[in-house]
Amino acid sequence: MAGKTDIIDHVAGSADGLTKRQVTEVFDAIFDTISNSLSAGDRVAITGFGSFQVRERAARQGRNPQTGATITIAASKNVGFKAGKELKEKVNA
Repeated sequence: MAGKTDIIDHVAGSADGLTKRQVTEVFDAIFDTISNSLSAGDRVAITGFGSFQVRERAARQGRNPQTGATITIAASKNVGFKAGKELKEKVNA
């Protein structure tokens, strides 16, 4: 699995003239921008890759598995991702 440092190392190695520090700054700026946009309720679309959007889940009833008691699970917001056509094609190649 590729993590943040793996991605930064790969980009720094394949981009001429960029240091790991520069790539890290750009990487952090991109993901901060995406996070801030989603926090504001905006949809973020990256052409060829996919789109992120906030989805709301309504409150619902659940069960405590240890006691079997019914509990209320609070409403929440989650981030959804829908892969773009080009990403789907690359994954399925």
